[in-house]
Amino acid sequence: MTYREILSRDEFQKCLEFHGHLCPGLAIGYRAAEAGLEWLREKRAFDEELVAIVETDACGADAVQVLTGCTFGKGNFIFRDHGKNVYTFASRRSGSGVRVALRAGAFQPSDRHMELIRKMRGQTATDEEKREFRSLHERKSHEILEKEAAELFTVEWVDIEVPPKAMMEPSDICDACGEPTMASKVQQEGSSRLCRSCAQTKD
Repeated sequence: MTYREILSRDEFQKCLEFHGHLCPGLAIGYRAAEAGLEWLREKRAFDEELVAIVETDACGADAVQVLTGCTFGKGNFIFRDHGKNVYTFASRRSGSGVRVALRAGAFQPSDRHMELIRKMRGQTATDEEKREFRSLHERKSHEILEKEAAELFTVEWVDIEVPPKAMMEPSDICDACGEPTMASKVQQEGSSRLCRSCAQTKD
């Protein structure tokens, strides 16, 4: 499938709308979620049928949320701060889990692309360099969208302990700030019951 065909899909357009722009990271997350769903033979979760564990807080995580329907608010989107394009997906229905990891070299910007990335981060790029950066960034995104999944990722079945479904629970009032706090997050400090932020301030 060509990148133009993928870009025209409603599901990819939703990823773009959610994230705000096209970039290689979004393309990686999209392809990773697509691969995970295909292996699990699952569709986008309506509620908590799926669980996604992401090891990056970069752009790809946005595509995973949109494509899988796993979100922080539902408790089935879990972030592990490992700084890696690694995504694990699990099905509550089947109990199966699959780990999708970006291959070394699968996303390798050219020297010029890297130079422009550094200039963009340092806010020293000229208007012409900004245009060149966007062009190279889009071109790399297109390449990722068109590559075979096997070229981009290693994919393997994994055993995963699926976390329990999100539970509704009452709030307690923090004795220090007076704000309602999820009861399970309140800490007993001497005679006071404190939310975590007040407990940290106290320390």
